[in-house]
Amino acid sequence: MRKIFPGLLVAALVFMAGCLKEEGEGGTCSITGKVYAYNYNAELTDLRSQYYAPDEDVYIIYGLDSVPSDRVQTGPTGIYRFDYLRPGTYTVYVMSKNVVTRLPPEYAVKKTIQILGNNQVVHVEDIEINK
Repeated sequence: MRKIFPGLLVAALVFMAGCLKEEGEGGTCSITGKVYAYNYNAELTDLRSQYYAPDEDVYIIYGLDSVPSDRVQTGPTGIYRFDYLRPGTYTVYVMSKNVVTRLPPEYAVKKTIQILGNNQVVHVEDIEINK
């Protein structure tokens, strides 16, 4: 019995580690938010308008990945939503013009979100971008 128990323990731990699901699709959770835009003139010196931005690309990165895993566009009122996610850590971002130094000309405005359990809808604070 002493020889069998350590083997069963190791097998059970390997099996349980294989059952842990990483961030990504296949779950029952959602991430939602809005993109708010500041619209500047061509010289990037005067603010013309500000509004919740339609048709903006919003990217999501699953866990510690280094590249986007998915993309959605905002609706007419600037709302975006990523569905069918598992619990874990996610980063959502939108590209923004750099109106301060202009180099680089664009940069990512990021928000990191944690989903702690199943069946959650996590609301992200507004992502503010310059256009």
